Amino acid sequence: MKKLLFVAACIGFMPLLAAAPSFGEAAKDYTDATTGIRFARVTGGCFKMGDTFGDGASNEKPPHDVCVSDFSMAKQETTQNQWKVVMGNNPSFFKSCGDDCPAENVSWNDVQEFISKLNKLSGKEYRLPTEAEWEYACRSGGKSEKFCGGNDAEAVAWYFSTSGDRTQRVARKRPNGLGIYDMSGNVWEWVSDWYDEKFSSIKDNPQGPSTGSNRVIRGGGWFMLPKSVRASVRSSLAPEVHTYDVGFRLVITAP
Repeated sequence: MKKLLFVAACIGFMPLLAAAPSFGEAAKDYTDATTGIRFARVTGGCFKMGDTFGDGASNEKPPHDVCVSDFSMAKQETTQNQWKVVMGNNPSFFKSCGDDCPAENVSWNDVQEFISKLNKLSGKEYRLPTEAEWEYACRSGGKSEKFCGGNDAEAVAWYFSTSGDRTQRVARKRPNGLGIYDMSGNVWEWVSDWYDEKFSSIKDNPQGPSTGSNRVIRGGGWFMLPKSVRASVRSSLAPEVHTYDVGFRLVITAP
């Protein structure tokens, strides 16, 4: 009788165990209650980072194996309205573009202040993505994609010949395979890493150099040629610089 009860108890628990999803299987988007920023779940994995198509600059080489852990990334570049909600001002050059356009003309240091204030308001731990996380998400979870979401720049990016010489409202081009918009073009995006011409030799969750003079920006902007909005393109700016073609998006490790 005891044996039968034990078997029955085990059978009763099996559906509960089977129903527990992993992080990457979460079906619903996460939305920040303070700003309305929507996040896509990104299941971690390994991928080939850098110039995998053979047409990149020297600082995109060599392509190398990198692995990242699970995280969630904002589906859209942080908008002017979201910046105003947290900071109470709007430093963007293209204010006339509207609330749903990217917040730009913000330095890396400004973004750190935005994150600090948002974290206090929300009780969360938002941050900028690492360069490796950014490229992994851009490539729809590490796929072989020339641009962030495929091999057709016009379908996924605002750049020189499509942007009308200005930023554009977010989420109007086709999203990538993770449901994330505008990682190629529109505005360059700050990431957390200090810049180095050479990639980090660390394979698992690389954080970039421990010190430096410039911070990495990724993705290209509204006035760039298609070759400069590729998934592997890297550039950098001093963290105090403000310019009308650089914005950002947030990530969070565990919402």
